Amino acid sequence: MKATQNQSIYDVLIAGAGPVGLFLACELALANCSVLILEKKETPHSPLKQFPFGIRGLSAPTIEAFYRRGLLDELELHKRLKNPHSTPGKEGPQPHRQGGHFAGIPFNLNDIDTSQWTLRLPGSTDPSLISTMEELETVLTRRAESLGVGIRRGLTLTDVRQTEDGVLCQSGEQSFQGKWLVGCDGSRSVVRKAGGFEFAGTEPAFTGYSAQVDLADPEKLRPGRNLTPTGMYFQSQPGYLVMLEFDGGAAHKAEKSVTLEHVQDVLRRVSNTDVAINALHTATTWTDRARQTTTYRNGRLLVAGDAAHIHSPLGGQGLNLGIGDAMNLGWKLAATIQRKAPEGLLDSYATERHPIGAQVLDWSRAQVAIMRPDPHARALNAIIRDLMQTRDGATYMAGRVWGIYTHYDLGSGHPLVGHSVPDVEFENGTRLGELLRDGQGILLDFDGNPALKTLASDIGNRIHYISDRVKDHLAVHALLIRPDGIIAWASDNDSGYNELRKAAARWFVHE
Repeated sequence: MKATQNQSIYDVLIAGAGPVGLFLACELALANCSVLILEKKETPHSPLKQFPFGIRGLSAPTIEAFYRRGLLDELELHKRLKNPHSTPGKEGPQPHRQGGHFAGIPFNLNDIDTSQWTLRLPGSTDPSLISTMEELETVLTRRAESLGVGIRRGLTLTDVRQTEDGVLCQSGEQSFQGKWLVGCDGSRSVVRKAGGFEFAGTEPAFTGYSAQVDLADPEKLRPGRNLTPTGMYFQSQPGYLVMLEFDGGAAHKAEKSVTLEHVQDVLRRVSNTDVAINALHTATTWTDRARQTTTYRNGRLLVAGDAAHIHSPLGGQGLNLGIGDAMNLGWKLAATIQRKAPEGLLDSYATERHPIGAQVLDWSRAQVAIMRPDPHARALNAIIRDLMQTRDGATYMAGRVWGIYTHYDLGSGHPLVGHSVPDVEFENGTRLGELLRDGQGILLDFDGNPALKTLASDIGNRIHYISDRVKDHLAVHALLIRPDGIIAWASDNDSGYNELRKAAARWFVHE
């Protein structure tokens, strides 16, 4: 590796300025870490990040993450679209509207029984919102820069090396030093490859296409999602197409430029029409290859987002999974850098997030399994379609798609521990989520117990002690809340403080 030209040694180097890398950078900078993002693309702008191709459904954990960091109000697209995924029941009976889908099979908002989601209190953020990759990156870039994060574009990593106390990265003639390096650089991650991470999983069943075209005869295609004997096509607006052809991913693997003639041939096969394309404006291919690194850390190298796990984009789970990685990793890595981390804190990133990633990969595989153009898949598809029209079926599917059931096994028997904390409202009108904006933990004492206040002072400036009454009833006396909004300890009575001390030592106190 060539001599370093950039003399600054950053706490963290991040490869990739997509939403995951940007959100992670914001989390680290919020904790006063120095951060530099290295992005291979010269410009963040791309037609595929804009509406409608760049549209993304944000799940409940992602929305909560943005809300808890004061970013949610900066997202505007869902307001302009009068988002159809608002919480059911807020405004009385609603028309029969789609709330999401599984393998192209829709579930409807008025079929969902939100009373089953006992931790989602009145006034909580919506469980699903619409945004685009372009909007998310714009909002996160603005926040990152305001926090002092450096972003260098047009720099492709060409070499990565670990030392005993840091990481050296090179891009052409330029080199950079950091104490840690996090790969948020996508499915073909340089960091993952350089770090020797095993990327295990399954091979694709199809090649997917996203294309913007001018159709000579658009009336030959039906709107919406259409399963056919040879695949699937989806037309969100005239000329905006998504197609699946079950070729084992062969067309994507060929890595050839996608021509008008090729897109037209595929469209005719999967739609079983002779539809004609007059012009091709943009097109890209993708697959349902599902892989995950067996670990998320190798020494001072870590991976997050698509660098750690890839799968079919069906259902829009990838972005949400990556933001969850960033929210989980940021405060843990910051505490490690500042020598305030209890033993094993950073390793808990992989322990907690790897199972969540594995669940999403299986969710993606299950969708592909019932979309295949064969009689067995179509039989399963019909059964799932019937279940989706039941109240329990729609509620379950919505809960999975929207991340309502996301939970970490923290080894506690209390039903609240490991779940996202409910957004309780205090009697003064403040909401709990607003109190998490500085990225600190919270010891929430509903009864004004002096013993809890004393324990909070022992922990020091790692947490805020809050004693106040709430409008929404929770059948607990106190909660210990991590910086990512996850409940680390809960008590149903005025005892159990030995368990609280253990939880505080596990997540906050450096012995």
